[in-house]
Amino acid sequence: MPRRAYPRRYAQAIFEIALAANELDRWQSDLREIARLVKDAEIKAFLENPKLHFREKARLLSERLEDLNPLALNLIMLLVNRGRLHLVADIAEQYHRRLDSHRGVEHADIVTAVPLAKDDETKLAERLGRIIGKKVLVEPEVDPTLIGGVVVRVGGKLLDGSTRAKLEALKKDLIGPT
Repeated sequence: MPRRAYPRRYAQAIFEIALAANELDRWQSDLREIARLVKDAEIKAFLENPKLHFREKARLLSERLEDLNPLALNLIMLLVNRGRLHLVADIAEQYHRRLDSHRGVEHADIVTAVPLAKDDETKLAERLGRIIGKKVLVEPEVDPTLIGGVVVRVGGKLLDGSTRAKLEALKKDLIGPT
């Protein structure tokens, strides 16, 4: 859970700062730039090297990210200092999702046992959109252990219509209360 919770918390705090400063798009672009920089294996190894002093890491970040909002630069330095550099891509993704939600677009993580056809993805997105009253972008994933059905995570809600979940519920009913 912490793998998902930390990026979400950072993204929420960043979103609130960006909203208050009316810099939503600027923050999105800064987070993308930070994520792009951290993808570079050499830079990431340098920033994660415990033998190097933080001043050296801060100097590199300041040079490479000189056009960044000073608060965004402070964020990356905080993540480096706390050993949480691995969270950068997830924070950028969570911020993007939060920004989309603010603009009336929700992301739906759809997990199925077999890949969905594009037509089915479109129909599912439209149906979910009608239910929650927002435009929905579907992000499909395949998990053969579901056996069948679908698991949807949208707008902080989980809808589990998988065969695996139905079998687990049936098992609990058959066993009875313990």
